[in-house]
Amino acid sequence: MKARLRTVRLALAEPLRISRSTMTARDAVWLGVEHDGTTGYGEAVSSVYYGLDADTLLRLISSVGLERFADPESALEALPSAAVPPAVTAAVESALLDLVGKRAGVPVHRLLGAPAPPVAATARTIGITSPVRAAAEARRLAASGFEVVKVKAGTPDPEDDVERVRVIRDAAPRVRLLLDPNGAWSTAQAAALLPRFADLGVEAVEQPLAPGDPEALAALAEKSPLPVIADEDAVSLDDVRRLAGRVHGVNVKLAKCGGVRAALRIAELIEGSGTELMLGCLTASTLGIAPAVHLADRARWTDLDGHLLLAHDPWRGIGGDDGVVRTNARAGLGVEEVEAAHEDMA
Repeated sequence: MKARLRTVRLALAEPLRISRSTMTARDAVWLGVEHDGTTGYGEAVSSVYYGLDADTLLRLISSVGLERFADPESALEALPSAAVPPAVTAAVESALLDLVGKRAGVPVHRLLGAPAPPVAATARTIGITSPVRAAAEARRLAASGFEVVKVKAGTPDPEDDVERVRVIRDAAPRVRLLLDPNGAWSTAQAAALLPRFADLGVEAVEQPLAPGDPEALAALAEKSPLPVIADEDAVSLDDVRRLAGRVHGVNVKLAKCGGVRAALRIAELIEGSGTELMLGCLTASTLGIAPAVHLADRARWTDLDGHLLLAHDPWRGIGGDDGVVRTNARAGLGVEEVEAAHEDMA
């Protein structure tokens, strides 16, 4: 097999502010794995939070040494590797699954055991912004067909968050609302705020407390008037095992857990525990989001809008502009590059 890498810049349509940062762009590394004239693709994106820049991703993906394997099936069998971060494993796995699916003439969801192409209503994120802009964005999204809106929270003054959710609810009264403070609240703040957000019709809250104390998150979930979903506190299978049955949901991002097969192991672990699956993502292109869409039939909450935040998505194939992400019957991931506008980097 042969592996090719290239780096691209993914600019956002507008800055996305969350409690800990404001993002305007991400670097992405695209991996192409070729075998017998067929190529499978995967994507890894940079992350300040996880300490991964483009150069690091290039080095780590190269270190996997895909050229030493005779075929994609044997390479998949050798994954994951503890020597690389989960985001790298996820990108390599994506390229290999895309390649295996193309060689077999079947879509990835069939390889994963789903008989029909998954279709799911995805949340669309509204970042920390003014009430006027938040209300206008909520109206626009509802008019476009979005049924779920995720509101970022965690400003220094929590009343700003309450007001933003209030105007979004007024502007789009029929959408389902999710709330994500990205770990910005203390336990006391969360206890005081969650009943108010429940009164505004918020359906669930992600990671209200700073990560690192899953016991505190579980204790909060036990008393919370609305479902609590662990995100930053639910990275690995062991993390989820500690929280299963103690929080209402876990947000599984493929770049965080290590790919679709790791996500399936998490889904199997929490089945019947009272903890439900949320599928999330980082800001990425359609190529980076597509593997998770092939799992969307397994999730209660789907938050796969990273490609919708981009000024220009260089791949296509999973939709989302109407509030629904979907796979298709094409072999592999079912995505294609819109235009080849970037030179190979390695």
